[in-house]
This record gives sequence, C-alpha cells and structure tokens, in this order.
Amino acid sequence: LILLALMAIFAPLLAPYDPTYQDYSAVLGGPCKAHPFGTDEFGRDILSRIIYGSRISMIVAVGATIVGAIIGVLIGLTAGYFDGWIDAVFMRIMDGMFSFPFILLAMILITVLGNGVMNVILAIGIASVPGFARVTRGQVLIVKEEEYCNACRVVGVSPVRLLFLHILPNCVSQIIVYATLRIASAIISEASLSFLGLGVQPPEASWGNILYYAQSISVLPTKLYMWVPAGVVLVLTVLSINFIGDGIRDALDTKMKI
Repeated sequence: LILLALMAIFAPLLAPYDPTYQDYSAVLGGPCKAHPFGTDEFGRDILSRIIYGSRISMIVAVGATIVGAIIGVLIGLTAGYFDGWIDAVFMRIMDGMFSFPFILLAMILITVLGNGVMNVILAIGIASVPGFARVTRGQVLIVKEEEYCNACRVVGVSPVRLLFLHILPNCVSQIIVYATLRIASAIISEASLSFLGLGVQPPEASWGNILYYAQSISVLPTKLYMWVPAGVVLVLTVLSINFIGDGIRDALDTKMKI
C-alpha cells in the first residue's frame, strides 16, 4: 500500500508519458520497450494511465470515506444517544437507503449529481452513510450506559459535551476499522462506476475506465495487456487495504488480545 501511495504521489516523475497523449502511430500496440504495458485504442500509454489512475482511485476512496464518515457518525451519535422518535426517524431513513444495493444507490446519485471526480466522491460518500450510521449507533447504545457516562449526567455535563468528549472517543476504534474497509469498497465502487461509464470521464485516467475502454472495443480475450495490469493493481490495492483493516481491528479490539 505504501508503494501504491508513493506511485500516486510521484506519478509525474514515474509515468513515462502524459496519460492523455495520443500517439496514433502506436494504436493498440502490444507491450514493447517504449510501452511496457502497450497502448490503447487512442495510442495512449497504458502504464502511464495506470500510474495516474492510482491518484484518482486514492482521492476518490479517501474523500468518499471521509464524507460518509462525517455524515454517518453524526447521524449515528444523534440516533443512538437520544433514542425515541429521533432514533426511529434517522434509522428508518438509513434502512431505506440500505434497501438499495450499494452500487445502484451510487449510480442513482451520480446520475442526479452528474459526472466528475467531486460528484463521484459525493455519490460514493453519501451511499456509505448508512453503514457508518449503523456502526456508530450500535457502539453508542453500548457506551452511553457505562458508569462514567452516568457520572457525567449526574454532574450536569451537557449532551453535546458528553457525546463528543466521552462517548465518541470510545467508539472511534470500531469506526476506524469500518472506515478502513470502506476505503477498499470505495475503490471498487469508483472502478465499477467508471467501468459503467458513469464515473471518472475521459481524458482523465482511472483504473475503472481503463477496463471500460478494453471491454467497449471487445478486446478482453485477445489483448490482455489492455486490462490485466489495471485489474491486478486494483486487486492488490483492495487486498492490501483489507489486510490493514484486519490488522487494525486486531490491534484495537481488546477482546482479541485476551
């Protein structure tokens, strides 16, 4: 994951070509010394597009997770602490969002918001809100009954102070674990939207639209170099993030240490 992050940061230094440069003399060229991963149907260097695509994937994944976490955690804190009709209203809205498959909800949102990197971030982030809200609410229901929370209420601590200074810090470990796993899911979601032509639009490079171009001209079985490298990088990124999420869960979960 560190190597992939460095690749995204130093993309201008590592990429042999501009990812949007079109060399019509090398259209659909196979791997060679000049183009190690070959070129696409516009003569663009696939290696350069994979390197620059890592930037889009990382930005979208982290940005969408932050958006989903901020909104979802606030909803989960409010619903879990106040109970009653507030909890019922918030959770029924979240249940309604849960009733849509994640990618379908993201597709609906991106259709409403329009294309572009920022809109992809918002669409995936909003679609992630119910998960964060559910995880946070579950933790708040447990933590708010602890003795130190009862002591805070006795001495007159305000609900806002109690929520953000005492309850939230004790829910952070579970939220961090879930957020780490959501980053991996967000990368897949961005690639899926781009593959369907709804995500990052050309000429910007992303791993998803590299796969989209390969299937759009029906070269998946014959020109493996056009999509296999992007697919491998996508799989390695998601696997590495999931492994880190598992490690963070084991490190932060006290029950795992007993």
